[in-house]
Amino acid sequence: MSLLKLASVAFLALTMGACQSLFQPSMQAPLEVKRDAWEHTKPGCSTADCPLVNIDTVHFPDEPALDAIVERRLLQLTVNSPGDQPPASLKAYEDQFMAQADSRHSSYLQAKVREQHDGLVIIELSSYLDTGGAHGNPGRGFINYSRQQHKVLTLNDMLVPGQEAAFWQTAQLAHKAWLASVKMDQDAEFVKTWPFQQTPNIALTYGAVILKYNVYTIAPYSMGHVELKIPYPRLNGILKPELFPGRG
Repeated sequence: MSLLKLASVAFLALTMGACQSLFQPSMQAPLEVKRDAWEHTKPGCSTADCPLVNIDTVHFPDEPALDAIVERRLLQLTVNSPGDQPPASLKAYEDQFMAQADSRHSSYLQAKVREQHDGLVIIELSSYLDTGGAHGNPGRGFINYSRQQHKVLTLNDMLVPGQEAAFWQTAQLAHKAWLASVKMDQDAEFVKTWPFQQTPNIALTYGAVILKYNVYTIAPYSMGHVELKIPYPRLNGILKPELFPGRG
């Protein structure tokens, strides 16, 4: 190939790359995030212990579909009984809660971006419902949103086909490491009472794959929301290669 043709090919490649950068969003640049937070007390109540609803969420001007996903997942955290349907909107939830709430009852819902990397947006969801008991009921969840695919990744989306059992076996090893870290690995009663369980709360953070547990799942309430961490090297052949940080 002549030098002229080589130069032409190189110029064409550069031009195409420039066009792609103009018309496609960079996956390395984080999505713009806007916070939206408010707290309302029950209308007509003027005492110090009025029922309240506190909502702290996020919006994505360049990815409006993600807004709807976040709201839907927050509303799912308000469902307390199997079979119940979540409210239609955050405003509908607030109205419903206020209509039924007594003094000192409160509800908190939060969505925050835990981190962004490699075209993924990792959102952590939190809830806390206090209806006057000894302590409130907290909840947690994650959203792993792929900007390339414009969808929330499920565990099946994350794993190499046929590797789900291997994933949970690796998670069990992380659980054993956690037991040792909190000095409970030699407590036979604790290990028997709080055995390893699977969780739907999985996050593809940059440093490790995180498994988060709701209270009373693998530990007593006083230990809060336990997090297990699986280093990426332990997931070679289990997690899809393109989901390893830096490979996407």
